[in-house]
This record gives sequence, structure tokens and C-alpha cells, in this order.
Amino acid sequence: MNSPQIGKNVIIEEGVIFGENVVVGHNVIIYAGTVIGDNVIIQDNAVIGKQPTRAKASILPETNQLPAAQIGSEVTIGTSSVIYANCHIKDNVFIADIATVRERVSIGEYTIIGRGVAIENDCNVGKRCKLETNCYITAYSELGDYVFVAPCAVTTNDNYMGRSKERFSKFKGVTIKTGGRVGANATILPGKIIEEDGTVGAASVVTRNVEIEELVLGSPAKKFKDVDDNQLLRNQER
Repeated sequence: MNSPQIGKNVIIEEGVIFGENVVVGHNVIIYAGTVIGDNVIIQDNAVIGKQPTRAKASILPETNQLPAAQIGSEVTIGTSSVIYANCHIKDNVFIADIATVRERVSIGEYTIIGRGVAIENDCNVGKRCKLETNCYITAYSELGDYVFVAPCAVTTNDNYMGRSKERFSKFKGVTIKTGGRVGANATILPGKIIEEDGTVGAASVVTRNVEIEELVLGSPAKKFKDVDDNQLLRNQER
């Protein structure tokens, strides 16, 4: 095994496993037990394998020590990004600068996570997805393969916005199935499902499920038409 190329002021805790040809920038922290594949680039100021912390007023339960993060081969992690413990980043994923990937998140092969994207805890993201600049993926969400989320789109998981304890048992993320697309500045309300090749127009507010191959627009979003055949995932070269 080749030794990784390490920058200045890097902290590598015990038990970190490096593959071949790993490059680590300056001021990086890699927490104990993290597994890193071959040909990985970790840029300056990134934090890998961070254990979650909990605010005193948080409604979330205390978290015990989580398993280490796992980073696949051919992965790039951008400057100042934070990857939490118990993440599984699969091969050929690209994570841009200042992105955050929380605990218990899985990211599929060849997915692109844009600059400033936040993926909260307990999410699954499929392969070959594109999550663009500053979009927000709320906790407990499920994204299939080939999903596209445009800049500044927001997903939500809490219908109650605080105060009543009733909300504690009703958090529910969104589901965007394979080929689903969400336009810029759109908002998806808790628990809503975007079916295969469902498409949400820019700035729309999704208050009901989006059916298969349906294009919705507006606030609240309503069906505008079926997605054009030449835009359907099954008609693309992959």
C-alpha cells in the first residue's frame, strides 16, 4: 500500500485505513476508524468521520458512538466539507466545497453533491444523482437513482413547526424516485412522494404526491402536463 500524500496540519486518528494514491490537503481532520478507498482526494479543511453532537434543547435522542465513515474509491471531497460518522460514500462520488453529509447517510456511485449542499441524517441517495448548489435534503429522505435537485430546492420533514409534542413521532422525509427532478427554489412538503420521472417546476410548492412522468407547477403545485417523451429517463443514453 502506498502512503497517502498528506498536507500540513493534518490530524489522522487511530485506525484510519487508506487505499492507494490518496491525497489529503491541509488542515484536514480524519476521525478514528475511517476507511478510505483508492485514488481519493480530500481537499483542505475537510472533516471526515465526525461524530454528531446534540444541542441540550434538541428533541433528538442521545447518540452513542457511531461506526466510522466509509469512503469509496475515486471519491473527491471538497474544501471545508464535513462528512459525519456512519456515512457510506460509494465509488466515484464527487462532493463539492462546504457540503455537509450527516450521519447514517448512503451516497450511491457517480453521484454529484454540489457546493453547500446539506444532506441531513438517515438519508439514502442513489447512484448518478445531481444535487446542485445549496439544495437541502431533509432527514429521513429517500432519493432513487438519476435524481436531479436544482439549486436552493428545499425538502421538509415536519408539518408542525415546533411546540406540540405530537410532532415527535410524525417526522417524515420526502421520497424522490428514480429519474425524479426538482427545479430551483422548489419546496417539497413532508412525506410527499415524487414518482419515477416526476418533475417539479422551479419555485413550486409540492403539497401532494407527484405522479409518474407528471410535470407539476405552481403553489400549490398542480399538474401542467405529462413530461415530454424525449425527456424521460428511459429514452436517454446512459
